[in-house]
Amino acid sequence: MLKSFTPSPDLPALVIGAAGVDIVGRLRGELHPGSSTPAYIRSSFGGVARNVAENLAHLGQAVTLITAVGQDEDGERLIQALQAAGVNTQAILRTDQYATGAYLGVLNADGSLQFALDDMRAINALTAGYLRQRSDLFKSASLLFVDANLPKETLRTALALARRARLPVCADPTSASLAERLIPYLSRLYLIAPNAAEAEILCGGEVKISGPRQAIQAAKHLVGQGVEIAIVTMAERGVCYATSETSGHIPAIRTTLIDPTGAGDALTATVIFALLNNIPLDDAVRLGVSAASLTLRYNGAVVPDLTLEKLYDQLVI
Repeated sequence: MLKSFTPSPDLPALVIGAAGVDIVGRLRGELHPGSSTPAYIRSSFGGVARNVAENLAHLGQAVTLITAVGQDEDGERLIQALQAAGVNTQAILRTDQYATGAYLGVLNADGSLQFALDDMRAINALTAGYLRQRSDLFKSASLLFVDANLPKETLRTALALARRARLPVCADPTSASLAERLIPYLSRLYLIAPNAAEAEILCGGEVKISGPRQAIQAAKHLVGQGVEIAIVTMAERGVCYATSETSGHIPAIRTTLIDPTGAGDALTATVIFALLNNIPLDDAVRLGVSAASLTLRYNGAVVPDLTLEKLYDQLVI
């Protein structure tokens, strides 16, 4: 393990960020603008932080989620589903200012994402003051995970509370439009897991990623900025990673693509779980690739019966 992190798997992981409802449509043919197009449509619960929290719970890790949902039926059902999965939901904020967050994705007939819309305004109710009121959760956690949906002041406060509690911080840039929010904090991050587009932004445009070689270069650049573990995902081209001591590339598992939603969140959650349980980084990333592959084959954001045994069954050698 890296010297700055002493794993404490018996303590809960603290996860802070977005939660909402995913509505995803997979086209059955060519998209016709201005007209209704036949598609397969499904809905499930999503949001980066929510997905990471549920995946951790399925793997057997104690986890507490801080997010904000509306005072509506979607928010109530979302909380109930998390509780059923084993996530501690006591710190979830219910707000009457906004509806529960929503994500709308359109997939091509081959399963790849064509475009997506999201409405995560509810997360604006999650203020810095609210986090300060729950500072006890930082003191009793094993690590902190944040996604970049958080308002800037809330994100700053979350990292300050983590520093005070001496917690390692893991982060997900969430999208190309939000990735810049994490740039001021790179030196304070234990782990970051961007996709290729997000990594280019985090690197300040100094690296253009066209394959594994450039992805490793980007990961090393992020390590040079102070990140301890940088993982860059490249969809069907696999995953690259780097620390100050090592770097590598894990190829993607050839699999049928049903729905890419949540695959990156599954990878991140699995790597976090593995590191908390003293699994070496190389193996942790391989397990993460397995989790992403399972999620790609599932018609939803989180595989409900995800287990460590399932991950080992299709581990990339």
